[in-house]
Amino acid sequence: MSTLPDAVADQHPASPLPADLIADVDAVIDADTERLVDMFKDIHRNPELGFMEVRTARIVELALQNLGFDITKGIGTTGIAAIYRNGDGPVVMYRADMDANAIEEETGLDYASDVRVTRDDGTEVPVAHMCGHDAHVTWMLGMANALVSVRDRWSGTLVLIGQPAEEPITGAKAMVDDGLYNFIPKPDVFIGMHTAPGPVGVVVSSPGPRMAGTDQVDILFHGVGGHGSMPQRAKDPVLMAAMAVVEFQSIVSRMIDPQQTAVLTVGSIQAGADNNVIPAEALVKANLRWYDPAVREVMLKAVRSVSEGIARTYGMPEDRMPEIIMKGGSSPLVNSVELAEQMAASLGEVLGEENIVTDLPRATGSEDVQLLKGPYPDMPFNYLLVGIADPAVYAAARERGEDFPFSPHNPNYIVDLAAIPHGAKVASYAMLGLLGRP
Repeated sequence: MSTLPDAVADQHPASPLPADLIADVDAVIDADTERLVDMFKDIHRNPELGFMEVRTARIVELALQNLGFDITKGIGTTGIAAIYRNGDGPVVMYRADMDANAIEEETGLDYASDVRVTRDDGTEVPVAHMCGHDAHVTWMLGMANALVSVRDRWSGTLVLIGQPAEEPITGAKAMVDDGLYNFIPKPDVFIGMHTAPGPVGVVVSSPGPRMAGTDQVDILFHGVGGHGSMPQRAKDPVLMAAMAVVEFQSIVSRMIDPQQTAVLTVGSIQAGADNNVIPAEALVKANLRWYDPAVREVMLKAVRSVSEGIARTYGMPEDRMPEIIMKGGSSPLVNSVELAEQMAASLGEVLGEENIVTDLPRATGSEDVQLLKGPYPDMPFNYLLVGIADPAVYAAARERGEDFPFSPHNPNYIVDLAAIPHGAKVASYAMLGLLGRP
């Protein structure tokens, strides 16, 4: 018995799409490729950090508005929700995240980013799309144009989401908390897509747990500032922070069952400004990854215990213990088994079974897309990974014994331009497999 909603199960998403419909979609996207590549390059050249995606959101808004979508903007600061009603049938939701990374690009591309911005805390950082969200936005807009162009061949409702701030794992929750479901109908099914450093042409649709839960945790160590030549008259928070970074490594190695998935990474230590001044505070920015909520609790409890123990060792009073600040976080991403299997079969009919991966091991990377389910946690959901690496570059990396030519968040993460029309086609095939037929 199918576990999918009747509105979706009745469409038989595992059955092949009609060959003439595939040909029509391909023709639309092929004719649109020059525009899509130019759009991708423009978004890549003008990246924006989470909740700053004003320009990118405007691109999404105007493109979908011109196609006849009903638009609600500014959800969760810069989020977009767009609805296209095309008769009776399933309500299918699709998300594209819009934000970039605080990374300095090193690709050498002629459309590379040289953007720098000042954050709210006063720090200046480089900004670049080193996770492929520029492709995600372009794919969604290419898919929207294709589906509107063949609207006489399907029925149902499209709900397209331009999501802010996936990187800090706060954007999806922000949209839901800001009333997303006051503006859109309840989806029958929900899908997302993400770039992956595999070769162009390969798509991953794997069932079950796919990506780890995560927490972004700041630990603010308090100390007593002083002159660098007289450390005995100060209480050095830089040393406390350094000790904490080392001690944190024992949490995973000595407190977590080796059979469990657990990662604790410190991505930043911020303290002081001058060589000869001991500052009064030091900030440690840590990231946790987990699948089992019990593992999460062990890590969070241990982070606090280690931090407070170090502060006490260096003489800080109880009212000056480190502050543990919970920022963005997300649960593990879990694909609906039946939906993932049916979409793998449906896409395999179009792309070739040899290009569909269904058994990729689960990852320690994280997402917040699943939080867009909001009040409907049982909503069927599937998250596709789409290869974006030049096949020749990928093959050369494999010959060197490397799994991939680059990884997400690497300053040399390159989306091959052939992946732009291909990703738009994959998105279109995926959506059409879930929508109704008139």
